[in-house]
Amino acid sequence: MLQGSIPALVTPFKNNEIDYNSLDKLLNFHLENKSDGLVLLGTTGEAPAISSSEKEELLKFCVSRVKGKIPLISGTGTNNFMQTVENTKQAEKCGIEYSLVVTPYYNKPNQEGLYLYYSQLAKQTNLPIIIYNVPSRTGCNIAAETVIMLSEEFPKQIVAIKEASGDITKASKIIRDTEESFVLLSGEDALNYPLLCVGSKGSISVTANCVPLEMHNLHKFTNEGKCEKALQIHQALIELNEMLFCDTNPIPVKHIMAFLGLIELEFRLPLCLTTEDKREKIISTFQKFKASNK
Repeated sequence: MLQGSIPALVTPFKNNEIDYNSLDKLLNFHLENKSDGLVLLGTTGEAPAISSSEKEELLKFCVSRVKGKIPLISGTGTNNFMQTVENTKQAEKCGIEYSLVVTPYYNKPNQEGLYLYYSQLAKQTNLPIIIYNVPSRTGCNIAAETVIMLSEEFPKQIVAIKEASGDITKASKIIRDTEESFVLLSGEDALNYPLLCVGSKGSISVTANCVPLEMHNLHKFTNEGKCEKALQIHQALIELNEMLFCDTNPIPVKHIMAFLGLIELEFRLPLCLTTEDKREKIISTFQKFKASNK
């Protein structure tokens, strides 16, 4: 089931190749710290910079290590419909359980185009689809009404949305007007707790890469009705959530993961290191959070 804290996993590189030793460490790190699922090859995973053959190898590796322990989701969406179909079928063949499909970027489709894109994808593929709405990156914003219509017409195929528009009213409408089985997941870490309070089932999170147990507990406490404990974690995370977006994601979070010794500090172009002053602020903010939440 899609719920709880689902880190959007970074992809570790070494000498411009995927670093499978570090990837294995990351998978174990999240299992040990109770992450409730994992997203592979998303924005945080630098998917646009990874080739199709590399994606297949990475998915097979992660499935071999993790499947059956927590749900695995793969980013398969592009702005090319046939490529998205191919990616989604490839993910299914590798053993992935859900596809995360971003709204087509750059094309700037209208709502009818978005409806047709997802409805045709649902007809041509088998993996359950999570719509990914992130207008700050894509240049388009899927409307609540379009999401509701798709969930009604394809209840077994279009099962969730990762909502990262920052619009709580819109998210609330989707939660209110879809069936209980349809899942809204927060896609913006600053709003994880507020969205849980209006009916979100969980989050696909950047922050959960580096503080997975705390993020798991935030969701766990909310679901258990321990709202004061959940609010305390939310408030403690405010500065860290902000700092993780002081530069383009996943640049800040990769600096923390490297500081923790879990990955090499390496990116694929066009991403690169942040400035030294930002790096110091990122690490000090992380250390401050950990020191105050022992």
